[in-house]
Amino acid sequence: MTGRITIDLFTTLDGVAQAPGGPEEDPSDGFPWGGWQAPFADPVIGERIMSGIERLDALVLGRRTYDIFAGYWPQHTDGPEGSIGRKFNAVPKYVASRGTPALEWEGSTLLGTDIAAEVAALRKRHDDIHVIGSVDFAHTLIAGELYDELVLWTYPIVLGQGKKVFPEGSEAVALRLVGQPLAGPSGAVDLRYAPNGRPTTGDMT
Repeated sequence: MTGRITIDLFTTLDGVAQAPGGPEEDPSDGFPWGGWQAPFADPVIGERIMSGIERLDALVLGRRTYDIFAGYWPQHTDGPEGSIGRKFNAVPKYVASRGTPALEWEGSTLLGTDIAAEVAALRKRHDDIHVIGSVDFAHTLIAGELYDELVLWTYPIVLGQGKKVFPEGSEAVALRLVGQPLAGPSGAVDLRYAPNGRPTTGDMT
């Protein structure tokens, strides 16, 4: 049995996945809405998020997300967030980057440039691999169908700008809904998809 690759993304109704966690998370291109997720605290969605974190045995991150996580989670192993910090600190971290960054967070490894080969190797090494955030890297995985499940935590807000899960010019892909959608009291919805080849067309008449 090979390991599963899950992509976890927080997104708005118009598909923006940039900087949900805070104003300084990713202000690139003048993005003014950093921290847009914060007003939507939701125990139902939060429980679903935590259940995924508890199961994962490897973490894959793009360079920007890695820098954010590495600067935060090693110092947050107590209090309400402690279980997340301890988990992230304990599991292997793999980083997708075009450069050669210094990876000082213990347990971190730089992925090679052949992403398909790297994903295949990760599947042999781990059971439950999660890509969290890292929207630029997620584009590569989605286009190449190099994943098993795309989890979109979709929030009832429209921003009109920012990095999107499916930006203009994305590779055409079809998705298949897996599992029952779950809605929380904030209006956030947990949606889970598997790759389903390329889109087809027809005639509705």
